[in-house]
Amino acid sequence: MDKALYRLVYISRNEIIGDDAVIRREIEQILTSAREKNPQANITGALMFNAGSFAQVLEGAHDEIQETFERIQCDSRHSHVTMLALEPVTKREFSNWSMAYLGTDSTASAKFGDMTHDSEFDTALLKGDRILDLIKEHLHEAELTAARQKSSSA
Repeated sequence: MDKALYRLVYISRNEIIGDDAVIRREIEQILTSAREKNPQANITGALMFNAGSFAQVLEGAHDEIQETFERIQCDSRHSHVTMLALEPVTKREFSNWSMAYLGTDSTASAKFGDMTHDSEFDTALLKGDRILDLIKEHLHEAELTAARQKSSSA
């Protein structure tokens, strides 16, 4: 019997201290860990990062998402970890991704930075569906760009 599918969206403040190289190494460690652990737990999702904040979407069974979220909350690279949404869903938005990533150089990350700045990180003003839509929109654009580049170089 399949377990019900859930989606969790959260935001947090970045607590990684250091120059760009240190921050890149820490983000790579986060992504490596997620990409190793998530397939084992049948979790998919996406992480968005800018210098000040993280936003992440996790998809999977409720218990596995809760366990993963607990690890995230205990990670000292984050603070003010705030769940924006946890709801049952009928399909995955990130089924091809153990953990997709939108970094500081992405348009989505810049928009996310503007959202967190404009709201002064007020979670009442930051909605899970806005974060989800932003990540989906920009991952889709990145996939289309990569596909175009691949077909033009073939």
